[in-house]
Amino acid sequence: MRQLHRADLWSWSVFDQARNLDFNSLAWIRSRGNVLVDPLPLSEHDLGQLEELGGAAWIVVTNSDHTRAAAELAARFGAELAGPAGERDQLPLGCARWLRDGDELVPGLTAFELHGSKTPGELALLLDQTTLITGDLIRGQALGRLNLLPEQKLADRAAALASVRRLAALEQVEAVLVGDGWPLARDGHARLCELLPPG
Repeated sequence: MRQLHRADLWSWSVFDQARNLDFNSLAWIRSRGNVLVDPLPLSEHDLGQLEELGGAAWIVVTNSDHTRAAAELAARFGAELAGPAGERDQLPLGCARWLRDGDELVPGLTAFELHGSKTPGELALLLDQTTLITGDLIRGQALGRLNLLPEQKLADRAAALASVRRLAALEQVEAVLVGDGWPLARDGHARLCELLPPG
């Protein structure tokens, strides 16, 4: 796994040739139980590292297209699963928590419901007010910038932009850790604002 902008945040990825970008997973290492977000399968090396760091207590799936290796890793580590309440009927996982807007999974990690993306209840997660973790709607196709899911995949562009506007109002956001593409370690608030149409 690769260390991110904080000593307690780690990531691992798989390159997707069809989309020409990385699919990313996140591990937040904490004394009261680690949290994984949208976990992909791990290499033996990364799995050993995660085990040394304490495994996982919680696994969050941000949307029904990001189930990835969540069930397998939950079984391996005895972790609880959390998913978006808006996708309860289509998420093929038995979750201990169904997260709604404003819910705090563990202290410091708050859920934001997004609308208009390709699935009906996608979540973004805000960590300690300064690090935003996204699933599909907001991604990083090019280094140093953010972009939206392609328009043809949006269920409702106006609703998607309204969701982005809410996130862009979070002025303390520095880092944006995307599910797809390049993460940002700084200037996250400014890059989120760039996703909105002028005026």
